[in-house]
Amino acid sequence: MTTMKIAILAGDGIGPEIVAQAVRVLDVLKTDGLGIALEHGLIGGCAVDATGEPYPEATHKLATHADAMLLGAVGGPKYDSLPRAQRPERGLLAIRKALNLFANLRPAILYPELADASSLKPEVVAGLDILIVRELTGDIYFGEPRGIEERNGQRVGFNTMIYNESEIQRIAHVAFQAAQKRNRKLCSIDKMNVLECTQLWRDVVEEVGKEYPDVTLSHMLVDNAAMQLVRDPKQFDVVVTGNMFGDILSDEASMLTGSIGMLPSASLDSNNKGLYEPIHGSAPDIAGKNIANPLATILSVAMMMRYTFNQESAAQRIENAVKKVLAQGFRTSDIASPGMRIIGTREMGDAVLSNM
Repeated sequence: MTTMKIAILAGDGIGPEIVAQAVRVLDVLKTDGLGIALEHGLIGGCAVDATGEPYPEATHKLATHADAMLLGAVGGPKYDSLPRAQRPERGLLAIRKALNLFANLRPAILYPELADASSLKPEVVAGLDILIVRELTGDIYFGEPRGIEERNGQRVGFNTMIYNESEIQRIAHVAFQAAQKRNRKLCSIDKMNVLECTQLWRDVVEEVGKEYPDVTLSHMLVDNAAMQLVRDPKQFDVVVTGNMFGDILSDEASMLTGSIGMLPSASLDSNNKGLYEPIHGSAPDIAGKNIANPLATILSVAMMMRYTFNQESAAQRIENAVKKVLAQGFRTSDIASPGMRIIGTREMGDAVLSNM
């Protein structure tokens, strides 16, 4: 077996704590026979502290030569006063752009044991299983021109929402192919009644859809989609949308599952090289306290095994271990309900490993 070269980018805040537990999972897989080589690098605030840059050249070289990257989280209030180019989040945007990681897959799955942790009624969310496919390297986050300038004696901030045809086509293909592997239903989210950019989005998705006659395509405006996610979330199976809408909707969907600490993600290029990370932030207020939930990061390793390395048995082994931990009543504080046993970050890692 070819060695899997994985770059470990722990980042800031709770990042090092949760990534450490995911690395323990990788160590088990390595011990049991998978060829895995890990190398560590800096990104985000810790990279700024060490090098002055959120995405230093050494990290770019490491990521370029890796098959996959595991990322913790970046950012924190201590960096908010830095020039925008030096802020930790610019490192995250930079690695996505530099490696052309255009397809972000965010599953929102409600484990039966966590139904009471959701803010919605159990009967509304029971059995929830949504895959959000978010375009990751275009849209208003990267569009030019952008900036803050003075016009007519007052400051004006401006950003450009922009997509070209090929960007929409490639993410649409990813979404349709994902739908083919699930329930053959795809909902595309836009704001075509107001934004010309997303009228093009709808037009191109319709055109690509003709290549997938076995998939039922529907469309929904983003404001209605936000409402429908909390009104009737199980109507969705696979959702595809642009960068900004996907950012917002996937965070909303995370709370349907009980905690943002339960959602992994994969950001892939056209060859399935991927950056894997939990969708939550760096949570500096709880960093170093051994209370952060590592399960989304551990589940991100399962996604890595599935999408980049085609190791389905390893992916299922990790996911089944997480399911067993939840069935045994172990909880970190963010997903705890009365009667559950609350444990810390390291102890949750222990529990997952014991069930592997």
